[in-house]
Amino acid sequence: MRIRIVNESKDSRNTGEKMELNDGAAPKMELPASRYMILIGDGMADFPIDELDGKTPLEAARTPAMDSIARMGELGRIRTIPEGFQPGSDVANMSLLGYDPSKYYTGRGPLEAAALGVGMNPEDVAFRCNLVTLSFREGRVYMEDYSAGHITTEEARQLIGDFAPLANNRSFELVAGVSYRHLLLWRGGPEGIATVPPHDFTGMDVTEAWHIYEEEPLLYELLTKAITFFLRHPVNETRKAGGQLPANSLWPWGQGRRPVMATFPQLYDIEGAVIAAVDLIKGLGIWAGMETIGVPGATGYLDTNYSAKAEAALNAIREKTMAVVHVEAPDEASHMGDVKEKIKAIERFDRDVVGPVMDGLKEMGGAYRILVVTDHYTPVSLRTHSTGPVPFAIYDSLNPMDNQEAAFNEPAARKSGLMLEDGSELMPRFVGVSPREVELNPKKKFGVPPRTGAPTKNKK
Repeated sequence: MRIRIVNESKDSRNTGEKMELNDGAAPKMELPASRYMILIGDGMADFPIDELDGKTPLEAARTPAMDSIARMGELGRIRTIPEGFQPGSDVANMSLLGYDPSKYYTGRGPLEAAALGVGMNPEDVAFRCNLVTLSFREGRVYMEDYSAGHITTEEARQLIGDFAPLANNRSFELVAGVSYRHLLLWRGGPEGIATVPPHDFTGMDVTEAWHIYEEEPLLYELLTKAITFFLRHPVNETRKAGGQLPANSLWPWGQGRRPVMATFPQLYDIEGAVIAAVDLIKGLGIWAGMETIGVPGATGYLDTNYSAKAEAALNAIREKTMAVVHVEAPDEASHMGDVKEKIKAIERFDRDVVGPVMDGLKEMGGAYRILVVTDHYTPVSLRTHSTGPVPFAIYDSLNPMDNQEAAFNEPAARKSGLMLEDGSELMPRFVGVSPREVELNPKKKFGVPPRTGAPTKNKK
């Protein structure tokens, strides 16, 4: 691998002079800040809602910490979903981390494979695999729930663990994840099957989408075998007896082959850490060369441990240059169509994550920057993702601003007039330097990446 960079010294900054150096010979980048914190509230952006008097949940929620960053920093909007891409957290968060999806995106599955420690060869295909609740009536198939009633991780791992010996062979490997989110690896499999995300079809007829799996007989055989196996499983019998939805089917989607991406140490000389509950974000962090830090009580749901995430981020930033915190709860509330829960999740994100992180960075001293952002729209009215530019705000401790009328919400961000059409432009803007150009070998074997770190211990 060779690294080709733009020389950013004062003497050559405006000359366009380029240097091509062997790996390890690139000069150290001089960053304008010593600490960078990225705080992502998944799916916070929304449409105006009648029951909120025409306000969005972000407008209606009490968010003094995010509003403070908007007032003292740079407020704007960013288009995280490029034209032609389906709106989803995979594409959106890839943009937020500075990777152009049109160049690097291959699918959600390979990102989650990295988080689960599953190595991929170039010819392998990884699927995100939901445990879902399907019903079969009069020859039709219905998606009763994309998450099997938000099945617990303990229950899900028992189901997946018991079925895996029947599923795993030379072609397939089924790997348990968190709650309803799991992984199916197809060694040497095809990637062209037109799968759909189950959360887009809650309560809807999915007969045509289900029959698409018949195009791949090996895959369809696996899915039908899973239905038979889960039908009388003790976990599902207990759930039904308690009035809960059974996890009676697997739903593979978001498949792709492994991406080829440069890491943050290669691009910016930045060592970073990711704090997230969902494997998608952990996997993105791993492909970006960051450490993933486990947090006790991080569920990827409304009951996640917000405060522990903030504490883990502050612990990480004492040793690393960057920490990324992702909170899934607002998105989950949107998928449920629950306005009150979405507002509650936004307020907890502000109170228990953004506020403590701001206070912690100030106490540490030194130059720092904070980026608060949402990845995409998840309107409560639609209960699924939607396109559109989302708000972001950057606070620079060395250059505080005074925008008294600013607030962190969709109308205020629109009023600011700042608009980034290319989502991958936000990261260089936030970091304060342009990334190096890194040439990678796509044929290089990618082994098993490091698994998610153990839960962080409290530092006194």
